[in-house]
Amino acid sequence: MRKSLLSEEGTHRSDCTSDVSGDIVRLMKNLITSLSVIVCLSSAPVLAEEPEITNVSVNKLGMFWSVHVTIKHPDFGWDHYADGWEVLDSDGNVLGYRELMHPHVNEQPFTRALNNLVIPDGTREIFIRARCNEDGWVSETFRVALNP
Repeated sequence: MRKSLLSEEGTHRSDCTSDVSGDIVRLMKNLITSLSVIVCLSSAPVLAEEPEITNVSVNKLGMFWSVHVTIKHPDFGWDHYADGWEVLDSDGNVLGYRELMHPHVNEQPFTRALNNLVIPDGTREIFIRARCNEDGWVSETFRVALNP
């Protein structure tokens, strides 16, 4: 059953029109709220894992060392990728640095070497620490015992 209402202009209009208008207003409010949530979520920073060192191998060649480091990191592209690792002595002194020049999105985990590294005589252990271009250096190091 439809009720007719007399509008201010003196013409009849249906309650049905009033209900549809209210539905449209509610729909628009819900749509705006949903879009606001989507915009907020899409602008939030992505929380990624830190680069993880999964393996290290070392070889001594004469007076020099070669260090091979395997890293696992969910590289997202140029905006966020593992971009290097360093070799430290037990006092935290940097003995060498290996820069990673590009993301490894489709190569995980990956291994890269640092060759011709000079490690002072008597050093019995080194530590490897990785970094990514967005979050910087990780706090954990990977300990490697040396057999000279």
